[in-house]
Amino acid sequence: MIRGENLRQGKLAGKTPDLHTTDILEIILNSAYEGVTVVDKNGIIVEFNDAYSRFISVDKKDAIGRPVSEVIDNTNLHHTVKTGISERGVIQYIQGQPMVVHRIPLWKEGVLVGAVGMLIFEGVTELYRIYERFLEKTAQTGKINSQKLVENTKVSNSTLDRIIGTSDAIANLKRMTRKVAKTEATVLISGESGTGKEMFAHSIHDLSHYTQGPFISVNCGAIPDHLFESELFGYEEGAFTGAKKGGKPGKLELAESGTIFLDEIGEMPQMMQTKLLRVLQEKVFERVGGIKPIQLKARVVAATNRNLKEMVQSGTFREDLYYRINVIELAIPPLRKRSEDIPILIAHFLTDICKKYEMAEKEITENAISSLMNYEWYGNIRELANIIEKVVILTDGNVIDSHHLPNYIKGQHFSSIPSLSPINQLKEEDDNKEKEIIIQAMKDSGGNKSKAADRLGIHRTTLYKKLKKHGLQ
Repeated sequence: MIRGENLRQGKLAGKTPDLHTTDILEIILNSAYEGVTVVDKNGIIVEFNDAYSRFISVDKKDAIGRPVSEVIDNTNLHHTVKTGISERGVIQYIQGQPMVVHRIPLWKEGVLVGAVGMLIFEGVTELYRIYERFLEKTAQTGKINSQKLVENTKVSNSTLDRIIGTSDAIANLKRMTRKVAKTEATVLISGESGTGKEMFAHSIHDLSHYTQGPFISVNCGAIPDHLFESELFGYEEGAFTGAKKGGKPGKLELAESGTIFLDEIGEMPQMMQTKLLRVLQEKVFERVGGIKPIQLKARVVAATNRNLKEMVQSGTFREDLYYRINVIELAIPPLRKRSEDIPILIAHFLTDICKKYEMAEKEITENAISSLMNYEWYGNIRELANIIEKVVILTDGNVIDSHHLPNYIKGQHFSSIPSLSPINQLKEEDDNKEKEIIIQAMKDSGGNKSKAADRLGIHRTTLYKKLKKHGLQ
């Protein structure tokens, strides 16, 4: 049986690999950083190089074998081995000096076995980047607030580092995110519902020079067609019956000096696609009923769970708008395509949910983990979080086993569902059956909500409500 924290600390499938000296040396030899310390899964220092020793004036023999929190000021390395979440280019005050550090979890055969802390002195890209921020701030104000610099640097890494996963796919996406965030390029984030598209959008915002401005999110699938223009562009007083006195700024205006996130852009009405294309081309727009041009001064990031290429071919999405928003595409894989990330996600949700409800941390058996890893997860991470929360609340005692999981997780297949049509005839207590039917409809429709709603014989708005109800949206 495995606790959430133990999942992160290597107690998966009854194996707890040790951190061997050969593993440590390989990491150190391949690193370009000058100060290196390595801790095991308990936060105990097992390697401490000469550069670090000289910098903090602690002999290696006095450091090795001790908890890292007792040796290095303000370290979070002992937390890294619990969370499995890396921190790169953050500021840490050591002996009163602000230093740039990396904290990287170490994995072996999919198990977290320790962490390495890297102290950067010179010759590293991240250090120059922070130095450039220092110069920019100095040029603007004539002086620098070092504490503010520390806060900004931590914020700029926080969202991306909260995206959990050790698979190659997630690691590559994080690298791309850091790269494109520094540019002005328009980004399209694609992926099924529940894969974390908005977190990547927040990460782009946090890591860009727009980070001091607002992050304004617009759900294109939730705005009625007749209100879309006034929501996006705003309106002047008297523009239409019921218009607010003094007018109202739109989302594009509110996003000034920040980021505008156009979620579910595939649901945008074609009339609005034309108007948005003009804004992106000319960088200017007007409020509804207004004549004064307003400059677009925001980074544009869009997201979709639909296949926009197919929509272009079918004539339901403008080709010129597609290429305008898709300068860079971040394609997030579904959870079923990166199942190696499921155990650490389970660990994260177990710990968070138990804390949320002030419950003793629960354990989960290997059989339960196996069932969860073999499930298709068409609701992706959002569905996984929903399931873990449900079983944490409903399971008596502190052990979650496979029999606590819903039947459809344990291997009951959709072929047992006779028909998709009677969804509106189901009784309130048939929640599991309703969820199975919706998942099947979404699967058969390739994630297209409009097509799924048609198959189910319900309005798209009703489908949205049911997706939200079951944690599938």
